[in-house]
Amino acid sequence: MQAKPFQPHPTIFPSSLPTKLKSSSVHRVPSLSTKTHRAISISTPKELRTNDDSVDAFWDYQFLFVSQRSETIEPVTLKVVQGAVPEDFPSGSYYLTGPGIFSDDHGSTVHPLDGHGYLRAFVFDDNKDVKFMAKYVNTEAKEEEYDWETNTWKFTHRGPFSVLKGGQKVGNTKVMKNVANTSVLMWAKKLLCLWEGGVPYEIESRSLDTVGRFDLINGCDSMGDGVGNGGNIWDLAARLLKPILFGVFKMPPKRLLSHYKVDTKRNRLLTISCNAEDMLLPRSHFTFYEFDSNFKLLEKQEFNIPDHLMIHDWAFTDNYYIIFANRIKLDVVGAMTAVSGVTPMITALRANSSKGTSPIYLLPRFSCGLRSRDWRVPVEAPSQLWLLHVGNAFENNNMDIQIQATACSYHWFNFHKLFGYDWQSGKLDPSMMNIKQGQNELPHLIEVSISVDGEGKNTPKCEVKSMNNWDKSADFPVINPEFSGTKNTYIYASASSGSRRSLPHFPFDMVAKLNVLDNSVRTWSVDSRRFVGEPVFVVKGDGEDNGYILVVEYAVSVQRCYLVILDAKKIGEDDALVARLEVPKHLNFPLGFHGFWASNQTL
Repeated sequence: MQAKPFQPHPTIFPSSLPTKLKSSSVHRVPSLSTKTHRAISISTPKELRTNDDSVDAFWDYQFLFVSQRSETIEPVTLKVVQGAVPEDFPSGSYYLTGPGIFSDDHGSTVHPLDGHGYLRAFVFDDNKDVKFMAKYVNTEAKEEEYDWETNTWKFTHRGPFSVLKGGQKVGNTKVMKNVANTSVLMWAKKLLCLWEGGVPYEIESRSLDTVGRFDLINGCDSMGDGVGNGGNIWDLAARLLKPILFGVFKMPPKRLLSHYKVDTKRNRLLTISCNAEDMLLPRSHFTFYEFDSNFKLLEKQEFNIPDHLMIHDWAFTDNYYIIFANRIKLDVVGAMTAVSGVTPMITALRANSSKGTSPIYLLPRFSCGLRSRDWRVPVEAPSQLWLLHVGNAFENNNMDIQIQATACSYHWFNFHKLFGYDWQSGKLDPSMMNIKQGQNELPHLIEVSISVDGEGKNTPKCEVKSMNNWDKSADFPVINPEFSGTKNTYIYASASSGSRRSLPHFPFDMVAKLNVLDNSVRTWSVDSRRFVGEPVFVVKGDGEDNGYILVVEYAVSVQRCYLVILDAKKIGEDDALVARLEVPKHLNFPLGFHGFWASNQTL
């Protein structure tokens, strides 16, 4: 299948800044000449409103990614501006991670995925007060790039998605910039911030101070794991590449992915790693780990897949690990310019849309489990899709597999310009996330059904369809975590109403609740010029939708953030909103990525 030409949405965004705003940069925030670790908050107009929706949309999008350099010294009690925190709301903490800074004090900007991890915590106490804290994850990269004495930043690490303007370009081998900004997890009373391809960082849960690196898979693997000793040409290439990637580019031999899974039934934490050289070779080596509630390793499984894959999220069931084969290929010219420092490292890779189907690998979860079918033969989904995030997966009584996820087309997923970041100009172009294509090209909710023959005699059948026949752009699917890996009725997601002419698909402006049994869809939306992040489900009691949804509302035109509490049962009704709490303006923060709810029982 040939890739279709990339067509931006026809909205024309301003090429230059309005005169009255030229002195205010979207990414760059000046520092105070002070030795305290608290930097000034973002400096933006009180409100931007014009008669041109394309101008307003352009600035709303920029303000969603404005740096926040401030950290809290003490917890700040949030003001309830609407409703009230319900008496039956559980005590606990909602942790949200994501990038905090996008520009330094020497002329460099970075892609949002390369921004230093900024951990936010909303702490619900027994008195129903909500306290807010926010601090940067003190990674090794942050230690090098931030000067505590002058309170200034100087980016020295390129990161996978960026090119430095004010730092070293040619010969800069600092590619693996572990910023711990992608996901957060509380397990065995340890709070961890994860990044796509690096060692997690442990955080003290009550102060948000960084404890240090927590090498989750250290001791489970060795330098030589996953590299064959036979005559296979790719095994030879792997043996040659591994010491170069580790010694020169400081890439760990095993790259832990940021998405983990919790098997509630077995009370296990499931993680996955890939080999560093997998980024460059037409083969992929995955290692799955299962830990008990004290981080004791219970299971370890390794699989070599003869294809070049880029995996961000994955699924599990009682018997399988499930990998959707997002296929990529090496761009030789891009690789040369990337290694030289002229272009970002990600330009060494391109999506491989040569197949019209999508391979799905069903990998046996237990070494003594199902072995009747050759897992090396993938199930072929009939349509081409690029998997983004998984909400849930489970096996029916007849062993058939159901997967609920979000996916887009290979043609939409331009990972060289995710979030619309242009590494050449250092600016954000919202049209890149709002291209005009068919609905199935855009990120949307899907259901994947796989009929598995337990005896392995027949080829599994696979069907992919839009969830509930719903055609809105959506992502970040979540469920009640107690139903993880088991059959569920409800799934929640961030979605776009499509009401914004200049931003029809992203950022998202509503929370959707889909009932997969009756195919109903109910939504709650924010007001105009406001966006939402990823929803998180907070369990209240028995019953799948007996709980609350937490979601951050970004009122970008006035530069305010709100924590919103929704009644999960009432989404779609007028009284779905239970409470809205206001983050102080000087602590307003950029878009977060993934969050985690930890009840006081787990803290």
